[in-house]
Amino acid sequence: MKSKSRLYYKLLSVALLAVAGCFISGVIFPTLNLVCPPNTARDYRDALKKRWLCWFSAIVKLDVTLEGAWPEQPGLIVSNHVSWLDIILLGQYLPAYFVAKSDIASWPIFGFMARQSGTIFIRRGEKKHVFETAEQMVWLLKQHSNIFAFPEGTTTRGDDVAHFHASLFQAALLTKVPVQPVAIQYLGAAQHLAPFVDDDDLLPHLINMLKLERVEVRLSILPLLDTNGKTRQAVSQEARGLIRGAFIDNLTAASQSAHS
Repeated sequence: MKSKSRLYYKLLSVALLAVAGCFISGVIFPTLNLVCPPNTARDYRDALKKRWLCWFSAIVKLDVTLEGAWPEQPGLIVSNHVSWLDIILLGQYLPAYFVAKSDIASWPIFGFMARQSGTIFIRRGEKKHVFETAEQMVWLLKQHSNIFAFPEGTTTRGDDVAHFHASLFQAALLTKVPVQPVAIQYLGAAQHLAPFVDDDDLLPHLINMLKLERVEVRLSILPLLDTNGKTRQAVSQEARGLIRGAFIDNLTAASQSAHS
C-alpha cells in the first residue's frame, strides 16, 4: 500500500511538472524573447531549463555517483545513450542544448517542451539534414553554449558502447572547442530497467522507473579532448575509447568488490 501511494504521489508530481514545463515553454520562453536582450533571455531560459530538470531528477530520485569534474569552458559533451533519463541526468548539471532524434519532437508534451527549449533534432540517414544540424551546432558553440550529444544515435542496453557517428563531432572541429566525453552506467535495479530500447513506450517505462525507490547511476566525467589538428573520425574514436574504457574499468572494479 505504501509503495502504491508513493507511486501515485510521484505520478502526480510528474504531471504537475509537465504542466509547469508547458507553461514555461509556451508562455515564459516567448515572453522572455520579446522583452529581454537575446543574451539575457538565453540566460533566463537556461536557468529555467536546468531548474526544471533538477525537479524531475528529484521526483525520479536519481542517486548519482559523480566521478570527475565538469569543464569550466563550454563545449561539446558526448556520452553513451541508454535512456530518456540520460537527458534528465545530464541536463541537471549544466545549461545546455541537446541533440536528439527527430522522433522525440512528436512525443506528447515532452516533444513540445523539447522543441520550445531549443533541442536540435536530427534525422539519421539524410545527408542534407546532417549538414543543417552541424550548422545549428556551430552557431550555438560560437555563442559559448554547451551541447549534449549522443553519438551512438540510438539507445542501448548499457552493457557496451555502440559505434559513434563521427559527423556529430564536426561542429567541435570547426569551432575549435574541446570535446568532453562522459560515461553513463545505471546500477542496481535500474541497470536492467533504465534502458529504453526495442520500441518501448514512454509512459509504461516512466511508471517502471517511478516504482523504484531510487535510480542508481554512475556518471564518469572523462579527460577533456583537444580537437585541434584532428579529424572528426579520430576524435570520435578517441571519445568512444575513453567511454568504453570507463565501462570496463567500472565493471572490473564491481566484479572484484563482489568477490572480495
